[in-house]
Amino acid sequence: MPTNVRGVLVERVSALPDGPLDVTWLAVESPKLPLGRIRLHWEPASLAGWNVTAHLGLATTEVHLASWPAAPDDWPSLVRPTVHEVLGLCAALAVATAALDLSNRLIQV
Repeated sequence: MPTNVRGVLVERVSALPDGPLDVTWLAVESPKLPLGRIRLHWEPASLAGWNVTAHLGLATTEVHLASWPAAPDDWPSLVRPTVHEVLGLCAALAVATAALDLSNRLIQV
């Protein structure tokens, strides 16, 4: 990972089991993660492989989502299912929240 970044922002995750992760580099000075977005960071593990971490943006903070210590070189295929599921859950919660907001506005009319 380049020294001037703090990780990557996951833009899209393929639904295919071995599909790609589309990402964008996040500069060190970038603001906190937007709601429902995931940042991945990796660095070489002490003996072999990669230490990979994922953070999730919430309304007011970022939370540690998962860690994969000493992941093999093909670690994107290892983390893809978790990232795919979490992004799907975040999308479903966003739709449910929007539906509740609309319902509340309609009740007030």
